[in-house]
Amino acid sequence: MKEFLEKIRKPKTGIPLKRQLAATVGIILLGVALGVLQKWLDATAANTLPLLLQRMDIGNYFGRLAIWFLLGTAVSVYSASPLRAGINTFCFFISMVAGYYLYCHYVLGFLPRSYMMIWVLMSFASFFLAMVCWYAKGEGAPAVLLSAVILGALLAQAVNLRIDRGFYVYHLMEVFTWLAGVLLLRRRGKEFAVEMGLSVVVAVLYQLILPHWGNRSPQSCGMGTGRSPESWK
Repeated sequence: MKEFLEKIRKPKTGIPLKRQLAATVGIILLGVALGVLQKWLDATAANTLPLLLQRMDIGNYFGRLAIWFLLGTAVSVYSASPLRAGINTFCFFISMVAGYYLYCHYVLGFLPRSYMMIWVLMSFASFFLAMVCWYAKGEGAPAVLLSAVILGALLAQAVNLRIDRGFYVYHLMEVFTWLAGVLLLRRRGKEFAVEMGLSVVVAVLYQLILPHWGNRSPQSCGMGTGRSPESWK
């Protein structure tokens, strides 16, 4: 199994421990900052934000899944090994959740524990998912398939591909998120064509199997966006 996995992508070795720890600390700080930012956007009236941010619908964007999926993937594939990918991605999500709910508790004065536990469990799950996603930046058919699955999930959250509903964009910012994912996992020549073709198939299947997840509202996707403290009681 080890030989098979190393044919897809070989872990980097010889990286100093201090450098690895520094990278993880930076990821933790980024996660906390983004968690606080998301909750601050949730708690801020949209019409008080700068006009550009209003037009970007930035509050709802951070309350949806695509941006977090992309950031988690980026943390994973740029790690030195599958284990480091799992550690770094877990640290990113758990620190993001911590920043979000610490802001809830100490600034806004409420703490939605049930939603918090769901996101804590998802953070633990991200450890194992990141170890798999790490191979998407590798070589060969397994890597192409993994990258196609990731891009397909991002595409499914950006545009509707179901013929019975017609083609339309769910959220413009998520189109840019999908494009960022394409750049992140880009390949050369025929592999790129196969990757993109498979990603469309994955996106269609995603929307057929999970019809409500492609265009879910911020309230249903986020960590409690748009809800008042009274609703958590």
